Amino acid sequence: MLLNLSIFFLFLTASEITVQAIGVNWGTTSSHPLPPDKVVELLKSNKITKVKLFDADPLVLQALSGSNIGVTVGIPNSMLKSLNSSRKVAESWVHDNVTRYVSSGSSGVRIEYVAIGDEPFQQSYGEQYHPFVIGSAMNIQTALAKVSLANQVKVVVPCSYDTFQSESSLPSKGHFRPDLNKTMIELLTFLRKHHSPFFVTISPFITFHRNKNISLNFSLFEETKHPRNDAHRTYKNSFDLGYDTVVSALSTAGFPEMDVVVAKIGWPTDGAANATSSTAETFMKGLMDHLRSKSGTPLRPRNPPIETYIYSLLDEDQRSIVDGNFERHWGVFTFDGQAKYNVDLGQGSKNLVNAQFVEYLSSKWCVVNNNKDLSNATASSLNACSTADCTAISPGGSCFNISWPANISYAFNNYYQLHDQSADSCDFGGLGLITTVDPSVGNCRFPVELRPSHSVSLYGTSLFQWMILLTINTILQDFL
Repeated sequence: MLLNLSIFFLFLTASEITVQAIGVNWGTTSSHPLPPDKVVELLKSNKITKVKLFDADPLVLQALSGSNIGVTVGIPNSMLKSLNSSRKVAESWVHDNVTRYVSSGSSGVRIEYVAIGDEPFQQSYGEQYHPFVIGSAMNIQTALAKVSLANQVKVVVPCSYDTFQSESSLPSKGHFRPDLNKTMIELLTFLRKHHSPFFVTISPFITFHRNKNISLNFSLFEETKHPRNDAHRTYKNSFDLGYDTVVSALSTAGFPEMDVVVAKIGWPTDGAANATSSTAETFMKGLMDHLRSKSGTPLRPRNPPIETYIYSLLDEDQRSIVDGNFERHWGVFTFDGQAKYNVDLGQGSKNLVNAQFVEYLSSKWCVVNNNKDLSNATASSLNACSTADCTAISPGGSCFNISWPANISYAFNNYYQLHDQSADSCDFGGLGLITTVDPSVGNCRFPVELRPSHSVSLYGTSLFQWMILLTINTILQDFL
């Protein structure tokens, strides 16, 4: 009887260990980021146990200390050239951004991965980062080994959704982009040698956004009358289609057993058609149900990704919109940590918990002064939108349908908030007017920004110092 109970509990423990983890991406490309301690509380309140960062912001890592949240720290693409050329720079980076945080024991940061670059193989970058990725990975790996952290912290390279492709749109024909063949073989060989997983973005939204042959229902895990058939395998959703294309690409390259981590997946809530909170909620609930069912995919039945990172935790108003205005609206939470919809990220049946005690600027807005000649107002609003985030008033956005001059007021206000509500930022040649009456219309929210914290300037100083170090190293390498 005792033996049977022991076997039962051993089986239970093993089952718990193999549960696929769900984490979030935490980006900080915001004009007024939510303070790191507030974000960590947000993670803990919603029982989110893993987070993927795009850099190694010291204030973010300090806030994560003692939280027991598994962390992926990122190295920006701009650092890859110097890390590739010098082991000393790699050792210095590991010391400053890994060792100093993990060496504090239970009060430190549980760093699990170092991510080399932010999708450095993305097609829009061309080949500018290709020569530096593998060398950077090897130098960081060597630096980790030197301080006895190589078994604890794994080196990975996040790969974008356009790293792999299939001309027929069938997973069985999946392969890596031809220009990446040699580099991908080197990367996969490195990952296998060090028992690291393959990090990759799966993007059902972008696939749907760019492919008229993909239906919305198919993208949202809903019943569809037109499943995709690939030989004897049937695909009922876009996620399985994309994931198995990656699996086929890995097999074609000679790495059929490589573990996969979905590094980024999500659905935006603004800035494009079908980018709404309700659609995002449907997608996210479908994704969570699919992952937790552990059903896997047709090519990997009962073998789902070992980890999945939702993109993203928060909206970021300064992200590049080269790929689309939706890029600033991936957050499950708004910029100020308020849930846009409800989904189980780990908190169970309870609703998502919002960020608490958030500090805002004063309840003031900048709007058009209707008593002025507004013939030049449009030109002024375009100027405002060159720096402020106006993606919500673009076609498909949540504020696109508000009438003139309310859309001008929206642009004026976002510029005003971006500049911390300074009086001169609501001038616009006398066309602006500061008001304490909220001008929001229906679902179109006129925001009030967060009170500025010192985190932005402090991190900017830290990153600036690092860039100086890398520049000096590059000059020395050239000199030698």
